[in-house]
Amino acid sequence: MKKLSEIVIKNKWIVIASVILITVFLGLQIPKVRINSDVVSSLPATDEDAVLLKKVGDKFGGNRMGMVILEAENVFTTEVLQHVKQVTDSIRQTEGVSSVTSLTNAMEIKETEEGVEVGRLVDEDNLPETPEDMAKLKERAMSNEMYKGAIVSEDGTATIVIFTLFDTADIQKIADEVKQKTAAMNLPEKIYYAGSPMLITSISKLISTDLKMLFPIALLVIAAVLLISFRSFKGMALPLLVCFISIIWVIGIMGLAGFEMTMVSNNIPIVLLAVGNAYAIHVLHRIKQLYNSRAKDAIALAVSSVAIPVLLAALTTMAGFLSFIFGSYLRMIRDFGLFTALGTFFALLLSLYFIPAVVSVFPGKTFRSNKENFKKESRSWKYMLEPLHHLLLRYPKRILLSWILLAVIGFFGIAIIQRNVDIKNYFKKNNPARIAEDLMTRKFGGTKPVFVYFRGDVQSPELLKTMMKMEEYMKQSPDIITTQSIAGLVADLNKAFGKERQIPDEKDMIEQLWFMIDGNENLKKFVSDDLTEAVIISKFISSDNNAKIAFKEYIRKFIDENSTETCHIEVTGMPFIDVTMDRSLINSQFWSVLIAIIFVIIIVGSILRSAKLGIFASIPIFAAIIMLFGFMGFAGIPLNIATVLVASIAVGIGIDYSIHVISHFKNALEKSGNISVALEKMLLVSGNAIIINVLSVSAGFLVLLFSEMVPLEYFGLLISLSMIASGLGALTLLPAILILTNKQK
Repeated sequence: MKKLSEIVIKNKWIVIASVILITVFLGLQIPKVRINSDVVSSLPATDEDAVLLKKVGDKFGGNRMGMVILEAENVFTTEVLQHVKQVTDSIRQTEGVSSVTSLTNAMEIKETEEGVEVGRLVDEDNLPETPEDMAKLKERAMSNEMYKGAIVSEDGTATIVIFTLFDTADIQKIADEVKQKTAAMNLPEKIYYAGSPMLITSISKLISTDLKMLFPIALLVIAAVLLISFRSFKGMALPLLVCFISIIWVIGIMGLAGFEMTMVSNNIPIVLLAVGNAYAIHVLHRIKQLYNSRAKDAIALAVSSVAIPVLLAALTTMAGFLSFIFGSYLRMIRDFGLFTALGTFFALLLSLYFIPAVVSVFPGKTFRSNKENFKKESRSWKYMLEPLHHLLLRYPKRILLSWILLAVIGFFGIAIIQRNVDIKNYFKKNNPARIAEDLMTRKFGGTKPVFVYFRGDVQSPELLKTMMKMEEYMKQSPDIITTQSIAGLVADLNKAFGKERQIPDEKDMIEQLWFMIDGNENLKKFVSDDLTEAVIISKFISSDNNAKIAFKEYIRKFIDENSTETCHIEVTGMPFIDVTMDRSLINSQFWSVLIAIIFVIIIVGSILRSAKLGIFASIPIFAAIIMLFGFMGFAGIPLNIATVLVASIAVGIGIDYSIHVISHFKNALEKSGNISVALEKMLLVSGNAIIINVLSVSAGFLVLLFSEMVPLEYFGLLISLSMIASGLGALTLLPAILILTNKQK
């Protein structure tokens, strides 16, 4: 390694020029990166619920439903209806919108003197104006379950304009256009925007805002920590430069390869900013210790002396990130693992080759100290590491028992960890998107659609009766408040002719009734053009995951008992996607952590040529993860799409500290044969660097507390706590174990 470092220093200008050229090229690719915050699109192509949801969208004009909510003291006034019509017409003219439904264009089956007429609930050209006409409209709307609680609230204070998008539509463009058009009307009613298109767009904007706001703050915070720690501009600038270049390379490759930025991968810049400086810190710290008049030899010697621990630390960190590729169900999490691992690799290369080249070109007076006086100059040694040295030698058993006690407490917290995949909980309570979703839940039963898909002859009595039976069965669930289907329309038509509200037994009669609604624009939402496929549309109220799991089993039971060759039934919708997401969180958490730990033990054990040391290195990480999950349980922080990443990241990053401790302790013990001397040298070489790294990484992630997205707040807090726990474990628990297992020396 020393020879390789000497070659790098000899060709320093080539190294520096190459890094600059690559950075410029990949930097130009960054604008190609697009933001995609749609969780459903991240599900595997083989996921049954996602496949069926897409199929429903293709066949019935879109499964992505947006809502514009108008809230007033009373929506049954001429003024409010005029405003509803304005919004309806405006959205109808928006490119990419497949259908629009509101009070002013909803279909109604009317009994007239001439017979039965299929028309509209409201005559758009002649809106009710007198109190009598408005009272009649309100009575008709509130007596029909197609409208009550579906497009107008039961208390009459809110109404919604529902629109669906074609599956190929640009979600963000349409959502922005709907908001702009509605805002331009300056309506007196309170306006809210809900539904998946609006939520996805809101998340995309928050991702962009967070990147622009939080990254500079994290940069300044980490810079301040490094400046205070190294007390030199170079000690601050070079680690940050390594991180900055690594980030540009990774995001540039994402743009070049056509990958998207998601609500998970938007963490990559901050993760690399916090993580990537670790290797540069250790390299610079060692150069500072060994620097003397023979600058080139000192740099090469310093790099060669930390190369193995730094390489080992990087490999294990990459293993932690790569575990997401093998252990995660969602593509966005796998992409996050891939590119953070790639960024870590870039930070490693730059730390071992680019930094020595830069230091050899611009040595200055920054590192003019030597090995002998470094110990005396270090305040961290005097006030932290030296007292720790004495404490470890005196009380290793007490330290070990203290960690065991903390782990036991942590296990109690693990038992009460909650899980939450509801996308509305990603927003803070005062966010307009969260307010709109809460309003939809209170007034209209939520925004989570459920689609029951039927395949067969849609005009056959058997299929339509099964649909009616399914609707009645669904309504028995406390989490379903409304259902709509072609079967309901046929039954309403049958009732309008003076018969029971039911499906006729004869197909000829069904075809006659069908003739009356054939060609209606609302029909496309419920039945395919060739009349071989139909769908029941409903909404799920509860955000409780156990309720979603119970409902899925409830519906599956009906399907198993009633699905036939001539009437095939399937079900999908956001509650089922949420159940899949919840299951994937548990599996991802288990497998990613397990894979990461196995990788770590194998890598550390192989390079240090000791399986025992590989296991020892992982013990502080085990302890940190137990404490982390325990804290989540006691603090009520749920397992979600962001916090599921924390444990594996903690394994990957936290193991760095253990590696440096074990590596330097082992070398010092072999040379001195004395535990006290080995412990002192280990703390002198690695202790200060670990403290600096813990502070910089924790400070970098704590910046996420200012995020507008709740999961990222939790993510930043938990990573910071896990780094502190890992650092403490590496400097207390691990040395205590090493002392007790080598006590004969």
